Amino acid sequence: MLYDNNPTIVNVNHTDEILKLKSHSSQLLSEVEQGAPYLPGSDNTVYTKSFYVESYGCQMNFSDTEIVASILKQSGFGPTRNIEIADLILINTCSIREKAEDTVRKRLKFFGKVKRPAALVGVLGCMAERLKAKFLEEEKLVDIVVGPDAYRDLPRLIEGAEDGEKGVNVFLSREETYADISPVRLDTNGVAAFISIMRGCDNMCSFCVVPFTRGRERSRDAFSIIAEASDLFDRGYREVTLLGQNVDSYKFSYEQLAVSHEPLTDGSSKLINFAQLLEMVAQIHSDLRVRFSTSHPKDITDEVLHTMARYENICKYIHLPVQSGNSDILKKMNRTYDREWYINRVKSIYEIMPDCAISSDIITGFCTETEEQHQDTLSMIAYADYTMSYMFMYSERPNTPAAKKYLDDVPIEVKNMRLNEIVTLQRTGSHKHNLRDIGKTFKVLIEGTAKKSANEFKGRNSQNKVIVFKKQDDLKLGDYCYVKVLDATSATLLGEVVSC
Repeated sequence: MLYDNNPTIVNVNHTDEILKLKSHSSQLLSEVEQGAPYLPGSDNTVYTKSFYVESYGCQMNFSDTEIVASILKQSGFGPTRNIEIADLILINTCSIREKAEDTVRKRLKFFGKVKRPAALVGVLGCMAERLKAKFLEEEKLVDIVVGPDAYRDLPRLIEGAEDGEKGVNVFLSREETYADISPVRLDTNGVAAFISIMRGCDNMCSFCVVPFTRGRERSRDAFSIIAEASDLFDRGYREVTLLGQNVDSYKFSYEQLAVSHEPLTDGSSKLINFAQLLEMVAQIHSDLRVRFSTSHPKDITDEVLHTMARYENICKYIHLPVQSGNSDILKKMNRTYDREWYINRVKSIYEIMPDCAISSDIITGFCTETEEQHQDTLSMIAYADYTMSYMFMYSERPNTPAAKKYLDDVPIEVKNMRLNEIVTLQRTGSHKHNLRDIGKTFKVLIEGTAKKSANEFKGRNSQNKVIVFKKQDDLKLGDYCYVKVLDATSATLLGEVVSC
């Protein structure tokens, strides 16, 4: 997802065809054009220095960038979207595909051409550990390299870099969750926000670098999550997305729940699981929508599904990556479920919540994949009736189990052909799914102005579908309204307001 309204972050999601960068430097605010850092929602703090940041990849990276902004704020740095005046230029990286790394390297070279001579350049996030030597020593593109668990060390590293010392900290922690840091919300719509509930991953999918770049799984203090969500609601936010590499494996040990929340167990348990956390957040206020990402098919429980069904403000949408529809390929991917297990999970979702929408991640052309196995993936797309999917060709990542054990033997032209088939099938399925919504009325949270018309609002329904409709004088960002769907494309519902 690209955050168009964000004046400080360019957040780029990897897709199969292209990893684009949309720069905002040509759309500077007047304050920035005059050389002053700009902070959305600022409390009139006077900053002595400014930083510019671009964020790539998943929602977790976006959330991490807001944590970094908070840490930098305490050191006197305010964000700017004008790269040419920045004292510090940061790029928050994604290592999931080779294309992402190529793009980051190009951006770093560009930074070197346009930055102020004294400005520092730093790489954050998932590429830090694997490419620190190349970025720092060989290519000499950066001054600072910081891993996902070392953001607290940024002020010290910056200070050292200002004195000419290259700064590196890529230590992976078993405890760090940044629970005590209040993120600086850099998205200016003031309606929706991310809350990180856990970090790292223990799943060890054979194709994935995340366990090596983000470390082992650990869950954040439930009390701090509830406090952050409550604060966001009090400040006017109306939607939170709970983030984790695998939210369903969230677990937090406790001795006593907060006074404001009754225990959700018989009192004997000392563990809060994801279903219970989801309920606690939903109970903050009925006007606070709750989303989450990402679920793992092996871990999502009926308890989670029944909790979702019980609360109207828990959105009826689940991102449930399948990766492949073939059991043998899933075994090689070390996904720890097979085709039948995934089908049963989808069946349970639709039985418990008939109005739930499901989306997915799909990798085509994984090692040894045959045409028959590819057909299994196509049939899974049709069965699961996904509203949308993130679709990729397999991209071998160095030092992953797949790279060590299997030969990347599917020819690129075959990968391309299979990917095109998957994209075509999903696009057709998405369109059919949206056409079924014509005539239905949905509760919509208004998130902003539509991209194509200043006279229209855009918002999302509970199923995470974007709906565009004509503006009304009595409606504003953050309001809920009921919209009847009149037409649909494969990506968007088109409607009219019927009540507020």
